[in-house]
Amino acid sequence: MNGPAKNMSADPNYAYCDAIVRQGDPDRWLASLFIPEAKRRHVHALYAFNLEVSRIREIVSEPLLGEIRLQWWRDALEKPDSGDVRSSPVAAALLDTMERFGLPAGALLELIHAREFDLYDDGMESVEALTAYVKATSSTLFRMIPMILDGEQPASGLGVSQYGGIAYALTGLLRAFPWLSARGQMFIPLDILEKHGLDRADVAAGQTTPAILGALSDLRGLARDNLDVFLTRIECLPDVCRAGFLPISLCEAYLRQMEKPGYEPFQTVVQLPQWRRQWILWRAARQWA
Repeated sequence: MNGPAKNMSADPNYAYCDAIVRQGDPDRWLASLFIPEAKRRHVHALYAFNLEVSRIREIVSEPLLGEIRLQWWRDALEKPDSGDVRSSPVAAALLDTMERFGLPAGALLELIHAREFDLYDDGMESVEALTAYVKATSSTLFRMIPMILDGEQPASGLGVSQYGGIAYALTGLLRAFPWLSARGQMFIPLDILEKHGLDRADVAAGQTTPAILGALSDLRGLARDNLDVFLTRIECLPDVCRAGFLPISLCEAYLRQMEKPGYEPFQTVVQLPQWRRQWILWRAARQWA
């Protein structure tokens, strides 16, 4: 439920969240500029939490240390008033946001559990397993945002969140393919690899082949299938909620970048200039309003 308003601009915890989202998740930060300022800081708190747990592998030297960090976040959500939990600016802002808008800890705990996969080099067994992973991570974030933007209809984004979250996450994993494959992480489902006559060793070799391109094309197709469903459902949401889904408007442009001649999945950096991202977001904000 909504709590009393206060001046968040002077709150160092929310200011910290704003700063790390702007640096570490610029697409979501740019999209958040279309969210009313009074709610934007709370969305940043959610994004900052996501950054904290999603980049754990990058900052630890072994999986066990990553497990310890994930457990710290579990404890923070389950026992928010214990120890020094609120000395973390991200935890303090997130917990305040959860209390104000009634965000369910259970969903965020599922997100943390899913992130355990990131700590290891296990293969993603199937398309079904990949879908479950991105629903627990990306779709969960999009499910929380309508609860912040439209407290009177907290369930209004559930249908849209699932498909939009899957499309956004798959696009992100495809963009990150050069870095993920270089460090031994395998997000291409094994059943897609087998369909194209591949195994993990073929991906680890880092050589672009027609089979590799075919497997990645299948993932783009899966992203687009979910994006198409999302676009048919976004219009069903209350206007006040739609700005929270604007990051998804960037997916199609990124997917097209991967279909241009000369695309080398192990080398090509898939990005768009900021002016174009801003234009896509502005256009989507007008179309979805």
